[in-house]
Amino acid sequence: MMYTNHLRCSTRIRRSTMIVAMALTASLAALSVASPALAKEPMGEFARFKHCPLKNPATQSCIYAETTSGEFKVKTTTVPIVNTITLQGGLPETEGDETPIPAEGVESLSKTPQPVPGGLLNLIKCKEIKNFFARIACEIVFEKGALGVNATAELVGLPTINKSNLLLEEGIALKLPVRIHLENAFLGNECFVGSPTSPVTLSLTTGITSPPGPNKPITGKAGELAFSEEGNLTTVTNNSLVNNSYSVPKSSGCGGIFSIFIDPIVDAKLGLPSEAGNNTAILNGTLRVATREGVEGSEK
Repeated sequence: MMYTNHLRCSTRIRRSTMIVAMALTASLAALSVASPALAKEPMGEFARFKHCPLKNPATQSCIYAETTSGEFKVKTTTVPIVNTITLQGGLPETEGDETPIPAEGVESLSKTPQPVPGGLLNLIKCKEIKNFFARIACEIVFEKGALGVNATAELVGLPTINKSNLLLEEGIALKLPVRIHLENAFLGNECFVGSPTSPVTLSLTTGITSPPGPNKPITGKAGELAFSEEGNLTTVTNNSLVNNSYSVPKSSGCGGIFSIFIDPIVDAKLGLPSEAGNNTAILNGTLRVATREGVEGSEK
């Protein structure tokens, strides 16, 4: 009997020990999953390329372009670029037009709001709104002083870049299919000019444009070219990309549930749809292109 009790006791101890050991093993495994090794990031001059899609084997170089000034004009309404817009990703190093590989962890084209001069007051006059409820909603926004309107360019398709055209100041250097997001407390979060099926397509050049009238030709510039980091980093400063031959479609979704009343007012103010020859885009800034080897070699 004593032997039997001892055996049972020993068995319980072994089982308890096994359970504890299994629990410790599971805890250690969970800890190793929850605390992975710190990912390497590029350093120094290559730090800005940390979102380059190096996990994609097709990436042969990394691009990081900053637009720091310029303007976006639709007929008589001009929105200056005062907040830096960033375009980044990878390049497969094909000849001619290249479709950038999307950046990792961020938008390839940053959604950077630009304030619209005059704000809501310049776009809409509440008294012009015939619908009673929409007019009241507009007046409430005015009374609260929430008059600022932001315009944000958002990618709605695949961009293309042609480095040769950019440097030679001829042809299309950068093509961006975008929509313009107009945001305000009254306009809501779904007020857009352009869409994925009807984008505002900016075919930008560093050369001379050939727009239809009434626009006149304007000239961009490639900027100054410099090499560094043993040739692994190319920087083009003071470049200017221009286009004044694109068209702009009507707005949609402005004013939320009142869009059927507000869209026509926004269109009338901006002159939408606006045919080619009435609109202008100027993007000034700096372009940087780094080799894959340079970025990976700087990682720590």
